Amino acid sequence: MFTVKNNVDLQQKTEILVVGIFNQNQQTQGLMAEIDEALGHELLTFIKEGDIAVKAKQVSKLHTFGKLGAKRLFFVGLGKKEKLTEQDLKESFGLLFKAVQQAKLQEVSIALETFLTDNLDTYDAAHALSEAWPLATYKFEDYKKKSNEPEKQLEHVIVYADGDEKELQAALTVGYTYGKATNSARTLVNLPGNMLTATDLANYAAELAERYHFELEILEKEDMEKLGMGALLAVNKGSVEPPKMIVLKHQGKEQWDDVIGLVGKGITFDTGGYSLKPKDGIVGMKTDMAGAASVLGAMEIIGELKPEQNVVAVIPSTDNMINGEALKPDDVITSMSGKTIEVLNTDAEGRLALADAVTYAKHHGANYLVDVATLTGGVIIALGMHTTGAMTNNEEWFEQVREASMEEGEPMWQLPIFEKDKERVRGSKVADLNNSPGREGHAIMGGAFIGEFAEDTPWVHLDIAGTSEAKANHALGPEGATGVMVRTLATLVERFEAK
Repeated sequence: MFTVKNNVDLQQKTEILVVGIFNQNQQTQGLMAEIDEALGHELLTFIKEGDIAVKAKQVSKLHTFGKLGAKRLFFVGLGKKEKLTEQDLKESFGLLFKAVQQAKLQEVSIALETFLTDNLDTYDAAHALSEAWPLATYKFEDYKKKSNEPEKQLEHVIVYADGDEKELQAALTVGYTYGKATNSARTLVNLPGNMLTATDLANYAAELAERYHFELEILEKEDMEKLGMGALLAVNKGSVEPPKMIVLKHQGKEQWDDVIGLVGKGITFDTGGYSLKPKDGIVGMKTDMAGAASVLGAMEIIGELKPEQNVVAVIPSTDNMINGEALKPDDVITSMSGKTIEVLNTDAEGRLALADAVTYAKHHGANYLVDVATLTGGVIIALGMHTTGAMTNNEEWFEQVREASMEEGEPMWQLPIFEKDKERVRGSKVADLNNSPGREGHAIMGGAFIGEFAEDTPWVHLDIAGTSEAKANHALGPEGATGVMVRTLATLVERFEAK
C-alpha cells in the first residue's frame, strides 16, 4: 500500500510524480531545480503562464514527454508557505487523490519533502497524506445496476521522504486507519433504515468486538425492562423492531479506572413519533444514528491502534415509529436513573435514549463522558452546517475535547448552559424533568437535558445535526455522510490526560 523511499529518483519509471508547489519568489530550488533543468528550464514559464497553479488547493498536470521517468507531473498548489495549515494540507492531498481517482491510476509517487513547512514536518505531512487518501476517494456502494467490469482503484503510493522509515510507516498507517474508520462510519450513516435496524447495528458492533477483542454486551428489551430503562423503552414503544443497548469495552490499562465513556445516539430512523415530522423533514432521517456511527468508527481506530486507555462505548438504538402503543405527548416515563420525565415532544426522542445510555455508561464505570448525537435542528440555526455545537459541565474536560477537534479539523463551538436553562428543563408540573421546554434555545435545551443525567461526571455533549452530512462534494469526501467526530473521539482517547 505504502512504500517509503528516501531520495527522489527523477529517472524512476512511474505513471505520475506528485510535487507540492508554494506561491513564493524562488521556485527552482532543490528538487524543483532538478525538474526545471530536465524540462529545459521552462518551469517558471509554465508557472507565469498559469499552466502550473501555485494557488492553494489546485492541482495542475504536466506531461514530461519522456524527459523524466514519470510520464506526467501533478503539481499541487499550496499557496503561501507561512499560511499552510495541516487541514489545508489534508484538503490539498484530498483534491490530489480525487484527480488521481479520476485519472484511474493505480500507482502514484509523491515527493513529500516539497509539501513541508516550518510548522509541518515529515510525519505530520505523512499522516495528512494517508488520511486524505481514503477520505477523498470514498464512494458509497449504492443499489444501482452496475457494470460487471471492476473500476480501477489506486493501490500503491510511493512516498519519497527524509526521516526514520519505521516512524514514517507508522504515521502513514495511523493516518490511513483514521481515514478508513471514518469511511466505515459514513457507510453506516448512508445505509437505508430498512437495511440498518437496531439489530443490524448491534451485529455490526459484535463484528468489531470479535475483530478487536473488545468486551461486548448487548442488552435486549427484557434486560432493559429489568434495569428500568424506561426512557429508551418509551421511544421504542411504537416500533416492531426490538431495541438494543450496545456496549463495547476496550481495556488499555491494567486497572479499570480513568474510563472514557463514548455515548452515541443510535436512532436508526426517526419519524418524530406522534409529533410527526413534515413530509420534507422526514426524508433523510435514516441518518439519525450518526452519533452511534461516530462512536463505532472511533472504536475501530481504537481497536487498530490499541491505546493504553480505558474506553467504554454505549449506544442506545431503536427507531422512532408510530402505532397504537407509541409514546404520546403528555406521557410521563421513568428513566434508568429514577428521574421521571414529562414528554412534551416525541420528536425529542434522542435525548430520552441518551438519558438511559449516559446512566448506563456511568454504571460501567465511565469517569469522563462524551455524547455524540444528531440532536437538534436548533444547532444548525445557531451554528450552520460546518460547526458542531458543544456543551459541558467541566471546562477542563471540554478543553481536551476541543483540542482533539482542532487537531482533526472538525471545529466545534461551545454553547452555554446557565442555571436558567436547567430550570427550564426542570420545569415540569408533574415530573422531575420535561424533554422539550420550547423552541427558544432549542439546542441548549437538548444538551441541558442530557446534562441532568451526566450529573457531576465530567461531560461534553456534541450536537452534530449540521456537521454529520455534507450537502455537496468537498475536498475530503462526497456529498452525504461525513463521519464527523470519528477522528476527534479517537484523538481524544489517544491524547487523554487524567485530571
